[in-house]
Amino acid sequence: MREQGVFHLEEHGQTERSQWVLDSPNPPPLWKKLFSSVKETILPHGNKFCFSSKRKTINGHALSCLQNLFPIISWLRDYKVSKFKDDLLAGLTLASLCIPQSIGYATLAKVAPEYGLYTSVVPPLIYAMMGSSREIAIGPVAVVSMLLASLVPKVEDPVTNPNAYRNLVFTVTFFTGIFQTAFGVFRLGFLVDFLSHAALVGFMAGAAIIIGLQQLKGLLGLSHFTSKTDVVSVLASVYKSLHNQIAPGQKWNPLNFVLGCSFLIFILITRFIGRRNRKLFWLPAISPLLSVILSTLIVYLSRADKHGVNIIKHVKGGLNPSSLHQLQLHGPHVGQAAKIGLICSVIALTEAIAVGRSFASIKGYHLDGNKEMLSMGIMNIAGSLTSCYVATGSFSRTAVNFSAGCQTAVSNIVMAVTVFLSLELFTRLLYYTPVAILASIVLSALPGLIDLSEACYIWKVDKLDFLACIGAFLGVLFATVEIGLLVAVIISFAKILIQSIRPGIEVLGRVPRTEAFCDVTQYPMAISTPGIIVIRISSGSLCFANANFVRERILKWVSQDEDDLKETTKGRVQAVILDMTNLMNVDTSGILALEELHKRLLSRGVEVRPP
Repeated sequence: MREQGVFHLEEHGQTERSQWVLDSPNPPPLWKKLFSSVKETILPHGNKFCFSSKRKTINGHALSCLQNLFPIISWLRDYKVSKFKDDLLAGLTLASLCIPQSIGYATLAKVAPEYGLYTSVVPPLIYAMMGSSREIAIGPVAVVSMLLASLVPKVEDPVTNPNAYRNLVFTVTFFTGIFQTAFGVFRLGFLVDFLSHAALVGFMAGAAIIIGLQQLKGLLGLSHFTSKTDVVSVLASVYKSLHNQIAPGQKWNPLNFVLGCSFLIFILITRFIGRRNRKLFWLPAISPLLSVILSTLIVYLSRADKHGVNIIKHVKGGLNPSSLHQLQLHGPHVGQAAKIGLICSVIALTEAIAVGRSFASIKGYHLDGNKEMLSMGIMNIAGSLTSCYVATGSFSRTAVNFSAGCQTAVSNIVMAVTVFLSLELFTRLLYYTPVAILASIVLSALPGLIDLSEACYIWKVDKLDFLACIGAFLGVLFATVEIGLLVAVIISFAKILIQSIRPGIEVLGRVPRTEAFCDVTQYPMAISTPGIIVIRISSGSLCFANANFVRERILKWVSQDEDDLKETTKGRVQAVILDMTNLMNVDTSGILALEELHKRLLSRGVEVRPP
C-alpha cells in the first residue's frame, strides 16, 4: 500500500510538472518589472515593508531604506577621530587643488569663474551623503566642461548673450541629472556601456588635445578666439594671431605666454617630484594653488595688467545663489538642452564610474553602479538649482584624495566647506589672477587623459576595438564632439553586427590523451574520427541574422569544398555532430535553417547527431 501511495504521488508530480511545461504562466507585466527595479534600487536587497502591529518592524524597514539611499547613515556610526584626521588632511589637500582647477574649468566651460567654485560646494556635499565611493572627488572636470563649451554655444552665444548661455548651461545640468537618476532608478546602466572602453580611450585623448588647444587663447593672451573646437579651426586662429592677420587689439601678448609657461613648468616639475617621492604627494596637489597665489602677487606688485597681461578681475563670492527661475524648461531650446544633457550624462557617468571602480578595487570593496548613477543624478539636479553646472568624479583629484590617505567621503565635505569659506572670504584676492595661470593649470591636468599604452594594448588585442578608438579620436579632433562619439558608437555597433552575422563555427577534434575537444585550426594536433565532423557553433544566438550563414557554412564543409577539411575528415562524411551548447536563443529563422540543414544532409546520406 505504501509503495502504491508513493507511486501515485510520483505520477501526480509528473502530471503537474508536465502541465507547467505545456501551460506555462504568463510573464509578469511591464509595470511590475519597473516597480521591482525601483524597489531594488530604493530598498536594500528588495526588502518588503510588512505593516505589522509592531512599530519596531516598520521603523527597522524605514531605517534600512534610509541607509540604502544615504550610506553615510551606516558608516557614520563607526566613524572615529583617527579617521577624521586623515579625512581632514585629504580634504584640505583636495581643496588646494580643487579651487584653481574649478576656476580654470569654469573658464573652459565659458561661464564666470565663480560657477566653477559653486560646483565644488553643493554636489560634493550631496554625493558624500548618497555616494558609495570613499575616494572619488566630485566637482567640475575638463572633459565635461569642454563638452558644454562645444555644444551649448551652437544654441546660445556666450559672448553676445552670456545670461542666456548661463541659463542654458543650468538647464543642461538639470537634464543631465534627470537622465542619470533615470539610469540608476530603472537600472539602465547598460546604456552607458554603448560607449565602449576603446571608444572612451580615443575620445578622452582627442578631447585632451582639443582642450589643450583651446587653452592657447589664455596662454597667448588673445581676447578673440574661434568658437569652433576642431584642430584645423583652432590652429588657423592661432596662426592668424601670431602673424598679425587680425585687428591690432586682438594680437597675442608675449608676457602672458612667458608667465603661463613658467608656472606650467613649475607645476610639471612638482608633479615629477611627487611621483619620485611618495611622501611628497602634497607638493603637486598644492602647486596649482601656489601658482595662483604667486602669479597674482607678481601681477599686483608689477602692475603687469597695465602692460597687456589678462586678469580674471571680479569673482563673485558668497553662498550659491538659487537658479531655479533661470531654468529654461518651457522655451524653444528644451529639446536641444535635453540632447546635450543626455550626452553629458553618459560621458560624466562613464568617467565617474570608471574612476570610482578603479580605486574601489584597490581598497577591496564593491561599487554599485546603479547607486552611483542615482547619487550623481540627484547631486546634478540639486546643482542645477543652486547655480552649478555638470559635476562628476575627477580622476586627477581622486588620485590626490587617495594619496592623501582619505578614509571616507568626509574628505569631500571638508573640501566643500573649504571652497565655501574661500567664496566668502578670499574671492576679492583673485582680482589680479592672470588668465594664463588658469590655462597652465588646465594644461597640466591633460596628460592624464591621454593613455598611449592602453591604445597600444587595444591594437594588440582587437583591431575592431582599435578602429573604434581611432575613430572617436579623429572625429573629436577634426570634426566635433558629437561626430566623434557618433563614429565610435557606429563602429562599436558594426562590430556587434559583424559578430552576430558571422558567428564562429569551428571544426572540433580530440586533443591527444585527453577527453577535451578543441578547434582543429587552433590545435593542429587534435585527432578527428574518419567520416565524422564535429562542429561547434560559437554564438549565443541562432537567429534571422546568421541562420543562413551557419547553414551554408556547414553544408560547404560537408561537401568538402575546403582543402583543409579533406585532411581532417579523411574520406566521405557519414555523420555530423552539432555542438550547440553555447546557444542561448534560437528564433523561428534558426529553427527553419536547422530543419532545412537536417533534410539536405539526410538526402546526402549524412546523419546529424547531438554530441
